[in-house]
Amino acid sequence: MNHDPDPHYNVAIIGAGPCGATAARYAAEDASTILIEKKKTIGVPVQCAGFLPKHDELEELMPDADLPDTFHYPASCVQTRTKYQRFIAPTGDSKEFDVDADVLDRKRFDQYLAEQAVSAGADLRIGTRVTAINGNTIEITGMWGSHTITADVIIGADGPHSIVAKAAGLPGVEDDPMGVAHAIAYDMTGVKIDNEAIEMHFGRNFVPGGYAWIVPHGKTSANIGMGIRKAMCEPGVTSRDYLHRFIEEHPIASEKLKDGKVTSIIAGIVPVGGAPAKTCTENIMIAGDAAGHLIATNGGGIPTAMVTGKIAGETAADTVNGKCTVNAYESRWRSEIGIQITTSVYVRKLMDSMMRSDPMMTAVMNMISPTHMKALQRGQLPDTVKRLLQGMQKRMG
Repeated sequence: MNHDPDPHYNVAIIGAGPCGATAARYAAEDASTILIEKKKTIGVPVQCAGFLPKHDELEELMPDADLPDTFHYPASCVQTRTKYQRFIAPTGDSKEFDVDADVLDRKRFDQYLAEQAVSAGADLRIGTRVTAINGNTIEITGMWGSHTITADVIIGADGPHSIVAKAAGLPGVEDDPMGVAHAIAYDMTGVKIDNEAIEMHFGRNFVPGGYAWIVPHGKTSANIGMGIRKAMCEPGVTSRDYLHRFIEEHPIASEKLKDGKVTSIIAGIVPVGGAPAKTCTENIMIAGDAAGHLIATNGGGIPTAMVTGKIAGETAADTVNGKCTVNAYESRWRSEIGIQITTSVYVRKLMDSMMRSDPMMTAVMNMISPTHMKALQRGQLPDTVKRLLQGMQKRMG
């Protein structure tokens, strides 16, 4: 089999996660497309807990978005299903609300998305790293040697350390220390948990500037992790220190987790500062985590990555077919999910001040109804909650 890539493509997509694979799936329908992934195995290593709300929930989360058909994935991609989200205040008080969701097997899910891209006609190159981008020219090296290819349009779906964004001179998503969360998580077995609920724990001693999660994987297995901002941490205390403290010392969680054994470690950067003012140039687009396309209040990035990946792939194909220019991408993604991303950042900033005080955070959680709590974690801000948070923020000075 000849693994050498063709020298020229209409569209080149860097990164084969949910965003890049979705972009390739839609671009390949109307344009010659190459999908480049530096990992030797799609979906490995896993870099998130895999929580994905069901289709009806996603329609409520992103009511203006044209959802990709790849959200209808096979049952083999699902580890388990959950029915609730439960918020646990620093005092241990809890509230829950209904959320029908799947916990994905991310390896299988990502491979399914890549298979859909290949079925649509995309040329997939795994184990291949982009070493340089200059205009329309891309230097790649990997399992089948080093090559130079060209592309009319380039899509960067290569995460928060995006080489595509840097090559295009687009703003990075890592410049604001309060806009970058460091996530660390363990897959554990032998834990005693509620398999129907996602738990989110708050408290400065255990998870400053964020939350800790317990995501069931079925039976006695779960993903336990947290996302925190270093600017809100104790000096000299690492994210791993906080995770161990949560597992071993938290008055509620430790009872569930004390007999658990770690089977894998997950770590990564979560950009929660929102999208930059500009996400495309004359021939380049960035999408997904590379463009800060996630819900800042919960760090969830799979749905928004797939929506913006679809928009990027369709815009790229439309561009090479003379239907629009790359600049159409900016208005397209903002009209579909821009308000959700912007509002979630505003809510996150409001909540940051609450998180600096456990009594204040507990008071907020006690005063907000489960319905409004669900809205907040989606990045939505009902007027009554907005007035409450703004009032409490003023009292805190």
